[in-house]
Amino acid sequence: MSSLLTEAFLSSLFTGAIVAAIPMLLAGLGEQMSEKAGVLNIGIEGMMLMGAYMGFLVAFSTDSLWLGFLGGIFGGVLTAVVMAVLCVRLGLNQIVIGIGLTLGVEGLTALLHHFQFSRTYPRLPAPVRLDIPGLTDLPVIGPSLFGRHPIVYLALLAVLVLALLYRRTNLGMTLRAAGERPAALDVAGGNVLGIRVVAVLFTGAMAGLGGAYLANIGAGLFIPFMTGGAGFIGIVLAMLARGRPLWVLIGSLIFGAALSLTTALQVAGSNIPTDVIQMLPFAAVMLVLVIFGRRAKLPAALGAAYERGAR
Repeated sequence: MSSLLTEAFLSSLFTGAIVAAIPMLLAGLGEQMSEKAGVLNIGIEGMMLMGAYMGFLVAFSTDSLWLGFLGGIFGGVLTAVVMAVLCVRLGLNQIVIGIGLTLGVEGLTALLHHFQFSRTYPRLPAPVRLDIPGLTDLPVIGPSLFGRHPIVYLALLAVLVLALLYRRTNLGMTLRAAGERPAALDVAGGNVLGIRVVAVLFTGAMAGLGGAYLANIGAGLFIPFMTGGAGFIGIVLAMLARGRPLWVLIGSLIFGAALSLTTALQVAGSNIPTDVIQMLPFAAVMLVLVIFGRRAKLPAALGAAYERGAR
């Protein structure tokens, strides 16, 4: 038990939790906007994976992480366009298209990676950190929380910006109307389909950025299927957060800690079997669903296609 209270264990836990939480946070924030507008974006896992591949490819080719992040956003948005056209414009089943999109992107990125790099896995150089003076010197949590790449701080800022957007702006009210009462929004002159398309594209951008962070900062390389269900966890976070970005942040940190625990326990030399350790993140997901799943409040028109002019 004493090995779990060492500075090495705690530092590993906090550092890993932040690295694992940011991709899920970005994906969850994107999915939250999509769900608010009435679109259940099951394809977010594929958008995240495409963002990881494109982000890594651009960063590797240009030696620029920031260009890599833009490449990840582009990859996520490009994938989201397919979702927007098929589900929002044509009204096809969102769950079926989302699953098919994810499976298609998994195969496509694996094929592209093999074509580009064969069986090699080139790595990116270590990212530059932005240390906050005074705070990075704090024991254990200092380097973990206040010595991260600037994209981490931008992700945290996005939580505040989106919270204000949903509560204080007309766009936030319009998004809610598109998910709760699209017919009423249509009668009032609102463009339901346009709002939903924008929300889906925003989801793709955030998921792509999360994938690029996972590849460029979290791992430093791209591996096929590397998202490992992070996009699906983002869907769970968005559903349980009840429209509140802050809850997405809290949930992502909890799941990030569960994922980080697998590495931290190994660093501490724990005698717990490896299979049990690797099961912890998924057990955490199921536990949270059991406790909070029934209380999740979803938009009334979530997942339902809308035909413009319909009453």
